Formats: sequence, structure tokens, C-alpha cells
Amino acid sequence: MKVLIVDDEPVVREVLRTVLSRAGYGTSEAATAAEGLALFADPAVDLVLLDLMLPDRPGLSILPEMRDRRPDVPVVVVTAYSSVESAIAAMKEGAFHYVPKPFRNEEVVHVVAQALEKKRLVAENRALKARLDAGTDFPGMVGHSAPMEKVFQTIRQAAPARSTVLVTGESGTGKELVARALHRLSQRAAGPFVTVHSGALPPDLLESNLFGHTKGAFTGAIAEKKGLFKVADGGTIFFDEIGTVPLETQAKLLRVLQEREFLPVGAVEPIRSDVRVVAATNADLARLVEEGKFREDLFYRLCVITIGLPPLRERKEDIPLLVEALVTRAARENDRPVPPVTPNAMKALLDHDWPGNVRELENVLERAVVLGGGVIDLDQLPDAVRHSVPRPAAFPADGIDLKEAVSAYRRSLLEAAMSRAGGVQTEAARLLGLKPTTLNEMLQRHDMLPRRSPRATEPEPA
Repeated sequence: MKVLIVDDEPVVREVLRTVLSRAGYGTSEAATAAEGLALFADPAVDLVLLDLMLPDRPGLSILPEMRDRRPDVPVVVVTAYSSVESAIAAMKEGAFHYVPKPFRNEEVVHVVAQALEKKRLVAENRALKARLDAGTDFPGMVGHSAPMEKVFQTIRQAAPARSTVLVTGESGTGKELVARALHRLSQRAAGPFVTVHSGALPPDLLESNLFGHTKGAFTGAIAEKKGLFKVADGGTIFFDEIGTVPLETQAKLLRVLQEREFLPVGAVEPIRSDVRVVAATNADLARLVEEGKFREDLFYRLCVITIGLPPLRERKEDIPLLVEALVTRAARENDRPVPPVTPNAMKALLDHDWPGNVRELENVLERAVVLGGGVIDLDQLPDAVRHSVPRPAAFPADGIDLKEAVSAYRRSLLEAAMSRAGGVQTEAARLLGLKPTTLNEMLQRHDMLPRRSPRATEPEPA
């Protein structure tokens, strides 16, 4: 660490320089107040030893300037003009300590060490508070990149409002975490947060779950049932993958958004609903509208406020922070010590494009924590991560066949996902954020499905 010595006596500066260098500190020196203020601008300066009697200005007059410019840098006053009055004045202006001349060398070293230790503790406390504050607002969301700061800012602005929010992003980017943050920071934080997995139920059962039903409304309705909109009253309801909601249900959902009321299955009287709707999708809803698979009026009702989550490959500067948080959590949940991550492993994690985004990274790291030997190295990472497909360093001088390059890259991702999933197509589809049928079609197109052996034919009778 670096100490700035401001004293007009060359002998004193030489003694302090020698004493501090033996204690392991770097130094810079000034003989006047003007030189001291100029050198104080150096961000490498961690502490100042300031003489009160300087040729151009009293040291006590520049102390407030130093405290105003950089309040985190401690200033220790050293002077031959020792008096109670000057000591009190220096402390009032923010000096860390007061050392009279002649001083004992070990006393100076001790005071400098105390001041720097206090500075370190204050910095650690500020960093910890910032992390805790961030964790309170956005639990589970980690990142300091520009795209994520934009997401955090939009969440803070949108949370207090009642407006519907549409969260977009690839599978595994953390869309539900955004919905929970919006709820947590809203006036409805004390109310319920209800998640609807839109594509997991057939249309009739989805409507019954959303709006409830009366007794005898249909075969098997032996009792009245509350719908999720009633359960979420006063809180937030989150539609995961809103693009999978059937068209007939979309019409009823639109009514809830427009009229703030819904009709349970089999009922004749509508029920009022005080619910904020947050929806998420990894699909292009505008394209679904063009294809007639999603209602245009519902689309515009949903995207009053849109929050787009960036894929992990577009915010790789957040990967070290994510690795630290995910490894710590995985170790805690599995009763393991937190393993260090080697530079080679971190490079592989940074080089990988993460088609499954944060969810894929989380799975990779949990596996490494559980199966590793106390350290996360390349051997603990899956083949798909260790052997990430490198991107071309520069555009070829003679051009490139784009369709062929895209096809080759798509095939490499398919191979990596199938390898990671152990050949299980449903798991590979999940990693890639695709429907199993879509993945199967892509595997067929790239001739990557295992070939069936031809059936043996019996010889024809002679």
C-alpha cells in the first residue's frame, strides 16, 4: 500500500520513507501543500502523513480539502508543534490520529497499520452492505454488466406500478426471478405470488385451475374450487411461457386484464380480481400473432412494460460472479466445502456459449461440486464445456458461406447438447430451450438420429 508523506523537512521525509519501506509500504513525497494536493490525486495513495507547518499553507488548511476529495483515505497528522489545541483542531477536521515530533519509528508504523486496517474494514463493510442490499432486491440474480444493470433499473421503475409486465428471454435466463423481484419490490409484496405453468395443462384443466369452478360444473367437479386468480387476489400471478396458452383460454385471460374480473367454470356471476399479471416467454410473440397462434389484443395488453433478459453469452463478464455465487450455494446445499475454481476451468467456463444460459451453468457447477475432489478443474467439467466450439477470430478474406457456417454451428450445438444429456432427447431439448418435437426434426435434418438396423428377412422357399 502507498503512503503520501507531506513534510517540508528532507530529513523527516527520508526517515519516514526508510521506516515505511522496511514495513512493506510504498511512498511518495511532497515538500509543500500544493505538491501534496497534486500527489493526493493519485488513486494509488492509501494514506497521508501530513505536517501541520508547511511553507506555502498550513497543513490544517488542506486537511478538509483532502477529506472532501477522498473521505476514505485516512490522514495522520505529524508535527513538531505539539499542543492540545492543534490536536483537537486536527481531529475535528477528520484526522485519523495525531503524532508529535520527535516520534518513535515503531509508533508511526503502528498508527499507519491501524489506519489502513480501519480503511480496509470500512471498505469490506460497504461492499458487504451493497451485496446484501442487492440480494434483498434481486435474490438469485447476479450481475454487474451493462445489460443486467439495465434490467435491474427497469425492475425498480416498474415494480411500484400496477401495469402488466412481459419478461422475454431464452430458456434458463431467470425470467421467474424477475417476476419475483417485481413482486418483492411492489406494494403487493405482502400478498401471494402464484406461478402458472401455462403449457403443462390441457385447455379445460388450465381454465379450471385459473378461474376455478362451481360444484357440478362438469363431470368430476364434486366440490367448488377456487381458481388461481382468486388465490392470487391482492398479489401477483406469473404466467410462465404465456405463448403456450391455448387461444380459447387467451380470450378469457384478456377479459381479466381488461375488466379485472373473471367467470369461474359453471358460474353465472363474475368475480372481481385485484391481481397484477406478469408473463414470461422465450418465444417470439409477435411472430405467433402473425401466424394466428396468439391473440393480437392480448399481446398488446401484456407488453405494456417489457423486460428483455440477455442470454449469458452476451454478458460473459458476469460469469465469474455467477460462478462464485452458484458454487457457494451448491456447496452449502450439498454439505460440501466451497471448492476453488482453477484458472483453466474458469477460462473454459468463459469460452463456452451456454445455450442453456444460467440454468446450464448452475447444473454444470453443482455436478462439479458434488463429484469433484475439492477443486473445480477441467476434469470436473462436461465435454461440451471443455471443448467449446471456438468462434472464427476474423472474417475470411475470401468470404464465407453463411448457410453452411450456420448449419455447422447449429450441428455443433446439437452435438454438445446431446452429449451433455447423455443422448436423452427430452433433456437435450430442455438445455437448448426447444420443444422435443422441434429438436427431433433438427436431428433428422442433420442426419443425427441413430439408424435402425434393417430387419432380417427369411429366405424364400425354393
